Amino acid sequence: MKENLLVVILVSVLMISACRAQSPAESTAMPPPTESPTAAQIPTFTATPPVEASTTPTPETPVPTNPPDCTNSAAFVADVTIADNEFINGGSDFTKTWRVKNTGTCVWGPDYTLAHYSGDRMFAPASVPLSVTYPGQTVDISMQLSAPTTDGKYTGFFVIKNPAGLVMKVDNDSRLWVIINVSSQVAAATDAAIPVTGNGLVSAACAFTTDSAKVTDVITALNAYRADNGLPAYMVNELLTKAAVAHANDMACNQLFGHDGSDGSTFTTRVAASGYNASSVTENVYGSYPPLTGQGAVDWWKNDKTDVRHNQNMLSAAYTEIGVGYSFFNNFGYYVLVFAKPK
Repeated sequence: MKENLLVVILVSVLMISACRAQSPAESTAMPPPTESPTAAQIPTFTATPPVEASTTPTPETPVPTNPPDCTNSAAFVADVTIADNEFINGGSDFTKTWRVKNTGTCVWGPDYTLAHYSGDRMFAPASVPLSVTYPGQTVDISMQLSAPTTDGKYTGFFVIKNPAGLVMKVDNDSRLWVIINVSSQVAAATDAAIPVTGNGLVSAACAFTTDSAKVTDVITALNAYRADNGLPAYMVNELLTKAAVAHANDMACNQLFGHDGSDGSTFTTRVAASGYNASSVTENVYGSYPPLTGQGAVDWWKNDKTDVRHNQNMLSAAYTEIGVGYSFFNNFGYYVLVFAKPK
């Protein structure tokens, strides 16, 4: 029995040892084989449709509602295109542009318009609207025109109207204008000097203009002023008018603001050159930008405190006859008023 027991123990020991010997060593498991990668497919791109531009309109500048007591007035600033007396080919189209400043308290908008008022129309449209312009701002107002086909000088007057159709005041007047010289073949102006009635020199390039309405306005205002002071009216003399016109043209073309002409002439020598035989003579002159009306010129002489002789001449009993000249050039207006008494 002891031997059998020993055998059993030995067999058990051997079996235990054998079990321990067969414990597997730890090893890293191999991942399962993967498929060989196929060539990467190039993606197909779908063209992005173009984005259409927005068709939303740009909102217009709103026009504020003007208070009922706002005022409308303007000031001329410049001729942006087509200076006065510019030469234009007959039958050609052109654009006239004025620059004006809003000197009132109303805001201008499209219900304010520029329209032909008088003089040569030059195929102007019925009206053109103004852009929104606040007080203190400037605006360029353009109008498409056509030159007449016949050679000559043409002058058209235009006015700004408020929404009620009333004409707006522009400086001391109410008109904007365009003055053109029409030629079938525009030639370059020369600078050759030509005499004007023997008094002063006016270049051929100085295409001044006159205004009989302003001359009449001076005479009417002057004699009304004399009547208010119990004085007889001055009589208009043709020779004195000739002397006045000559100096007005000389002033306009040579930018003079005094009594001496560009050729050294004086009002005494100009009156003598006209053929008038004077026992006494004197003269008032005035030039400004923008031009005054005839009444405005008389008022200026009346109120001038720097040279009181201007007013004294208008109320004098030493003279009986007058001559009046007015000339306009390069946006300036020039008045000459000659007083005299014959021998």
